[in-house]
Amino acid sequence: MYHHSEFDRAFVVDRAARFRDQVNRRISGALTEEEFRPLRLMNGVYLQLHAYMLRVAIPYGTISPDQMRQLAMIADRWDKGYGHFTTRQNIQYNWPKLVDIPDMLDALAAVGMHAIQTSGNTIRNVTADHFAGAAADEILDPRPYAELIRQWSTDHPEFQFLPRKFKIAISGSPNDRAVVKSHDIGLRMVEQDGQPGFEVSVGGGLGRTPLVGKVISEFVPVADLLPYLESILSAYNTVGRRDNKYKARLKIAVHELGLDHIRELVDARFAEIRPLFDGADQQILEQIKAQFTAPDLTLGRSTAEYDAARAADPIFRSWADTNLHAHKNPDYAIVTVSLKKHGATPGDASSDQMRLLADLAEKYGFGDLRISHEQNVVLPHVHKADLAALYAALKGADLATANLGLISDIIACPGLDYCALATARSIPIAQQIATRFDELKLEHEIGEMKIKISGCINACGHHHVGHIGILGLDRAGVENYQVTLGGDATETMAVGERAGPGFSKDEIIPAIERLVHGYLDVREDASETFIQAYRRLGPDPFKAALYPQKEAA
Repeated sequence: MYHHSEFDRAFVVDRAARFRDQVNRRISGALTEEEFRPLRLMNGVYLQLHAYMLRVAIPYGTISPDQMRQLAMIADRWDKGYGHFTTRQNIQYNWPKLVDIPDMLDALAAVGMHAIQTSGNTIRNVTADHFAGAAADEILDPRPYAELIRQWSTDHPEFQFLPRKFKIAISGSPNDRAVVKSHDIGLRMVEQDGQPGFEVSVGGGLGRTPLVGKVISEFVPVADLLPYLESILSAYNTVGRRDNKYKARLKIAVHELGLDHIRELVDARFAEIRPLFDGADQQILEQIKAQFTAPDLTLGRSTAEYDAARAADPIFRSWADTNLHAHKNPDYAIVTVSLKKHGATPGDASSDQMRLLADLAEKYGFGDLRISHEQNVVLPHVHKADLAALYAALKGADLATANLGLISDIIACPGLDYCALATARSIPIAQQIATRFDELKLEHEIGEMKIKISGCINACGHHHVGHIGILGLDRAGVENYQVTLGGDATETMAVGERAGPGFSKDEIIPAIERLVHGYLDVREDASETFIQAYRRLGPDPFKAALYPQKEAA
C-alpha cells in the first residue's frame, strides 16, 4: 500500500496544527459557530444531534494493521470504544469532544491518516473496489490510479469551493463492486487494442434526485486520465448551479444541459489543458505503482486442511460458501468479515475487534486490510490452509457471521440516532430485519438479497440501489418508511421504483416479511435471485405481497 512521503507527512501535520488553532479560537469565543463551521468541515468535523462527529478518510478503502490499531486506540481514548465504517470507505467517531479532536488528528497523522476533504464542497474520499489487487476478474489494480487522483485532488486550488460535494469511484474489474455509476465521476477499467484505460461516466448520484451515471467517454487512456478529470471538474465548476444546493450536483447539470453539451465543454477544456500535462503525473504514477506490488504468495502449500474442514464442519462450510470470493491465485481466498452480526449496528466495530482484525491481517493476510462500501472489512489475500484458523479467531470475537450478500447484510446510515439531517431511524429497522429473518432461519434459503436503508432523502444508506430499499421519512412527527423495489448497485445499475404508500415503524418489518415470502412464492427455483425475479415478473406480484389489503379490495 501507499506510504506517505515526507511532503505528505508535513502537509498533514501542518493541517492538524492549523485546525488546533482554529479549535482554540472557537472555544475561547474568538470564532462564532457560523465562522467555525466551514473550517471544521474542511477537516471532517460535523455537528451531529448529540455531539461532534469526526469522519476519517480511508483512501480507496485500503488500511494497514498499524493504522487499524491506531483507529482502535483513538476509539478507546477519545470516543466510546468503537468506530462506524461508512459507505464512503471512511470511519466515523460519533462522540468526540471538540477540545480533543486536534489530538485525534495528531494521532491519525502519526500513522499517515487524516480527515482532509471528508466533508465540504470539494472532491471527497476516492473510493474503489474493495477486492482490488486480489480479484480473479480484475484487469488491473485500480488503487494506484485512485492514489494518483487523491494526490491530485487534495487541496487542488481550483476545486476547493465547488458548487457541491464531488465523488469519484474507480473499479479495475468489469464486475462493478464500487457502485461507479452512482458517482459524479465513475471510472471503470477497460482495454482497447491491448492498452488499459478507463470508461468514464458522469452525473451519477443518489439523494433526492437519484440518477444513473452516463458514459461520457468509452475510453480514456491512462496518460490522459488526470487532464480529463480536471476538464470535467472545470466544466462542472463553471456550469454547476450555485443558486440552489438541491440542484447543484453535476448530475443536475448533465440532466438539464444534456450529456452532449457537457461533453463539448469537457472536450474544449481538455484541448486547452492537455498540453500542460508534461508527463510528471505519469512519473508520479509509476512511483505510486511501485508501492502497490502484489504480495509474495506462498507456492506449493497444500489446501487439504481447508478441504477437510469444509467436509467436517457444516457451520464453517456455510461461512466459507458465503463470505469467501475467488482470488487470482486459486490456493487463496478473499475473505469478507461481516460487521453485520444479527441485531448489531451495521458497520460498527469495537476497538477490540479492530485490534483483532489487525492481528489477523498480519498473521494470515500479508498485512492487508480493506473497508468495503458495504460497511464490512476484507482480508484480500488468505491462503486456504489458514481459513479454518482464521474463522475460529473471528468466531471468538463475534465476527464470523455467515451472511455476506444475504438479507441481514444490510447497508444502513446512522439515521436519527446520530444524524442531525435524518428524519427517521435506520439502525433499529436494520437490526429488527436481521433478527427477524435469523429467527425464521430463512436467509440462506432466500439467497442473495440487498437491503439498504436510509434515514433521510440524502440516501447515505444507498436505498435507491437496494434490491429492496427503505427510506425513513417524517410524516407529521411520525416515522414513516417508504419501500423501493428493483434497485441494483452493480454494473447493471438501476434505481429502484417506489412501491406505494409508506409503513409505520411497527408495520415495516411485517411488510418486508410479506415481500420476502411473496418472492419465495413466485421465483422459478432457488437459483433465481430476488432481482432476477423482479426483472422477469415486474413489480406487480411484489406490490401485491406488500399491500395485500389493496389486492383484496
